[in-house]
Amino acid sequence: MKTRILITGLAFVSAISFAQKKEIKKAEKAIQSNEYSEALSYLSEAEPLLGTVDNALKAQYYAAKGEALLGSGGSDYTKLKGAVEAFSKALEMDPKMEAQLAGPIQNLRAALINSAVKDQTAGQYQMATDKLYTSYKLTKDPSDLYYAASNAVNGKDYDSALKYYQMVLDSGFTGETEEFVATNKETGEVEAFENENVRNIAVKSGQFIKPEKRVTESKKGEILRNMTLIYIENGDNEKAMGLMKDARAESPNDVYLMRADADMSYKMGDIARYNELMGKIVASDPENPEIYFNLGVGSAEIGNNEKAIEYYEKALELNPDYEAALINIAVLKLSGEDALVEEMNSLGNSRADNQKYDQLKQQRNDVYSDALPYLEKAFKLKPDSQEVVRTLMNIYGQLADDVKYKEMKAKLEALEKQG
Repeated sequence: MKTRILITGLAFVSAISFAQKKEIKKAEKAIQSNEYSEALSYLSEAEPLLGTVDNALKAQYYAAKGEALLGSGGSDYTKLKGAVEAFSKALEMDPKMEAQLAGPIQNLRAALINSAVKDQTAGQYQMATDKLYTSYKLTKDPSDLYYAASNAVNGKDYDSALKYYQMVLDSGFTGETEEFVATNKETGEVEAFENENVRNIAVKSGQFIKPEKRVTESKKGEILRNMTLIYIENGDNEKAMGLMKDARAESPNDVYLMRADADMSYKMGDIARYNELMGKIVASDPENPEIYFNLGVGSAEIGNNEKAIEYYEKALELNPDYEAALINIAVLKLSGEDALVEEMNSLGNSRADNQKYDQLKQQRNDVYSDALPYLEKAFKLKPDSQEVVRTLMNIYGQLADDVKYKEMKAKLEALEKQG
């Protein structure tokens, strides 16, 4: 009798397994037809007794679920996150599925990153951080983690930023990549290509010259710099100094680490050390405009705008057509506009207030006039930059230069139509 019961039980389990296989197959067929909601419906029928089947069938179920959620997800983070969890379980149940899921996982990562970029642009830094970290959990690509940490910094979620940055450092990631570049004969700009063969074809066409191979800037200095600044912000100067000391001991001649050390010194009020380190950085390559530009960026980030403009101006001395330096100087010069406008808006209607208003308006116009030459040159170098055109249009409008205002307005409308 016991044997008969056991055989009956086994037959019952086999029937369940067969039924689940059938539902999963239906789901897979629906996915091939892009019927993702239908696929999820079939999978929901198979789910209740999933614990009774072997790992291979479980992996098949989770793989199908991940694809169905991805296909129907669009920008729905809940579904994309569910797809990550499903693919992770599929690989856990059957690591051999890695090759089969490589394409869907790549598409899922792209969906998460593209969505995170939109969040970042909209100032939704927490959401961008979550999406990038979710992508990292699936792909284990430290670059996703690095950008998650960067968004956490922007969102002032310093605990998460420190955690992610430390994980990036522990992984050995530096962000350095090899690029194949050449100079565009028409524009004079150095452009990167997908690979060496594509670059060589471009050079043979005659449109490009000076083929080179270069390594992009390491992100380690930036990571350590941000970590030290967060520790300082949190009042933990000891950790900040310890972290920088170890990093500098490991790479004493690393210019990016020197800059991070200088920024830390400035934050701590050690201006003498800050100036000493800045001198060493400049001496490392005094004729390189990139050095001065990067020093300008660092100085602006720690609030030393005057020094930042000084470095950008030096970069322009070495390369008068340095578009990014021109734009950054203009941005810094225009940064005082908000305070002036706020004060103007706070005034009343008395005679004294009206006089003060006129004084502030003149100061604001002086700010515009000071920034204008840099923006106008940037426009000549890159006339298709919508942001530069829009800023010029607004400034000309405020300065009552109707002719140039209308010119920039027409230019902006044309650029927007081009997409």
